[in-house]
Amino acid sequence: MDNISSAIQTLSESANTLFILIGAIMVLAMHAGFAFLEVGTVRHRNQVNALAKIMSDFGFSAVAYFFIGYWVAYDVTFFSSASVLSEGSGYELVKFFFLMTFAAAIPAIISGGVAERAKFTPMLVAAAAIVAFVYPFFEGLIWNSNYGFQDWLNNTFGAPFHDFAGSVVVHAVGGWIALAAILILGVRNGRYRGGRLVAFAPSNIPFLALGAWILTVGWFGFNVMSAQTMDGISGLVAVNTLMAMVGGIITSLIAGKNDPGFLHNGPLAGLVAVCAGSDLMHPIGALITGGAAGVLFVWLFTLIQNRFKIDDVLGVWPLHGVCGIWGGIAAGIFGAEAHGGLGGVSLISQIIGTVAGVVVAFVGGWVVYTAVDKVSGIRLSDEDEYQGADLAVHKIGATSDD
Repeated sequence: MDNISSAIQTLSESANTLFILIGAIMVLAMHAGFAFLEVGTVRHRNQVNALAKIMSDFGFSAVAYFFIGYWVAYDVTFFSSASVLSEGSGYELVKFFFLMTFAAAIPAIISGGVAERAKFTPMLVAAAAIVAFVYPFFEGLIWNSNYGFQDWLNNTFGAPFHDFAGSVVVHAVGGWIALAAILILGVRNGRYRGGRLVAFAPSNIPFLALGAWILTVGWFGFNVMSAQTMDGISGLVAVNTLMAMVGGIITSLIAGKNDPGFLHNGPLAGLVAVCAGSDLMHPIGALITGGAAGVLFVWLFTLIQNRFKIDDVLGVWPLHGVCGIWGGIAAGIFGAEAHGGLGGVSLISQIIGTVAGVVVAFVGGWVVYTAVDKVSGIRLSDEDEYQGADLAVHKIGATSDD
């Protein structure tokens, strides 16, 4: 009997390890989506830089999170022997891998907002600092109940802040950190002439579309595998993810008047918004959440570019920052039993938790990017910006006619 129990335990541990490993690989693949979405959106002379940033940011983020960030968030380090680390089929190691891909998404989000005028090395340093300290502080606050914040919300308002897969913890945080960096950098040269917006057309719509599709597919690993164990897997999460995605497609197509840039970002807006409540909502609630996010992205992206002159190249603040906020609040609305959800969520807690994420992200991002800017500057010279980051930084263009 002991042998049978041991075999069952081993099988369960192995299954959970494989489950979360598949999720980690799917989210890892999403970084290719971030890369191609940016490559297709920026001008031709900045395509190599877009690819180099996403790859380099991932490497530095992994090291920062391994040695510092994961410790800050979960009070776990990896200085034990390999025999200890590999216990339980190495589940804890693979859990780190999975959560690290989430952490590395923060610099990938930021990269799209600051494209075409940011220095390379200083931004790498800033990205590592963000992943080591700013992001894991809020991650631990919500997903590990650090510092009693979740207990206070639960005791005061009847439920903790609920963010199943990171509408706020990952996306809103990434978007509001990006806004701080965007404001410090300023607009690209030539973007506004005589107070009027000058269109900088995307360099490659097929690459933009490819990036969106890669992200869309990987998102099912991002959401479904956030259960982290086999016994927590839910078809509800998968279908809610699907419905939010198609809601974003439909509304962004209509609101964006067939613009392919809006169309391919629309599903991403819906997916950002559904992360928080994907395990609670009714599929119709997820459809409404995603549809609202698609409209919100199109409207806000247009508004900030034309009226407020905020030069957010890929629209990462409206897409991740604002749609992430909507997702945190939507979980409190459509997750409630009164609206067809599973319940166990408080709208007031959702609002407070979301506001906390925005404050931590914007203040933390402002401190980090201001500090790095004071030390080394984070903006390319006018000459390098005109020449393009590909030649100025990497000494090679994206394509050759030879």
